[in-house]
Amino acid sequence: MQSAYDEIYQLLTDLRSEVQSILSEHFIGMYLYGSLALGNFDPLKSDVDFLIVTAGELTEEELRALQAMHLRIASGSSKWAKELECSYIPMEALRRYDPSAARHPHLDRGSGDLRVEQHDSDWVVQRYSLLNYGVRLAGPDLSALIDPISPQELRQGVLDLIWWWEEQLKDTSRVEQSGYQAYAILSMCRILYTLEHGTIASKPVAARWAQRELGERCWGLIERALTWQPDEPMKRLEETLEFIRYTIGECEIQSKKGSNYI
Repeated sequence: MQSAYDEIYQLLTDLRSEVQSILSEHFIGMYLYGSLALGNFDPLKSDVDFLIVTAGELTEEELRALQAMHLRIASGSSKWAKELECSYIPMEALRRYDPSAARHPHLDRGSGDLRVEQHDSDWVVQRYSLLNYGVRLAGPDLSALIDPISPQELRQGVLDLIWWWEEQLKDTSRVEQSGYQAYAILSMCRILYTLEHGTIASKPVAARWAQRELGERCWGLIERALTWQPDEPMKRLEETLEFIRYTIGECEIQSKKGSNYI
């Protein structure tokens, strides 16, 4: 029986071939990141994150061809065809995150719909992950494409995203969903880890660190998020919201430190 990893590898190989055919000389490289690259991939929960680097902005013809290709792949029989998440970023724009030049084609997990969207400051974090842990599937080494990212820049990238979690406190509809509760709890662990260490860690590594640091008051909540499986109820809404509030408070404290980071 074909393993999930074999099936994913074959899907990515086929997809790379199709992308190269569409983009021709405009194709620069393809890179895997996220849980597969970090080594904490869970076939029951994880998606497949990858980046396509292009020589420049896509033409309308290239974009339409890629959109049609992704819709066709998403409608296929492979489970993983619906778990792909990717962005197409020009080589010049990839080097450093610039919010004024951050509208790129993006494919969300489960949609098959490639759309041009604004890429938020989480792409400072994604660039760091790519640069330090990314897996090259084709193209030059990422060190030639992405400038080094300092611990302070990485912390600031995390702090710039805290508005999203403030919004989740105002409208809790997402966090009321069990899967999103688990995601939110583990995301808070990763935020706290990055603020403390100026680097990133996988969700399990950050979660175990947070359990040690925060102790008994958060240990059970984090453990539940780590062991949660799809279709199981979480039933930890109030605790999750409180953990988000705690993390936002820590972000506010760290934000005031500014240049005092070492």
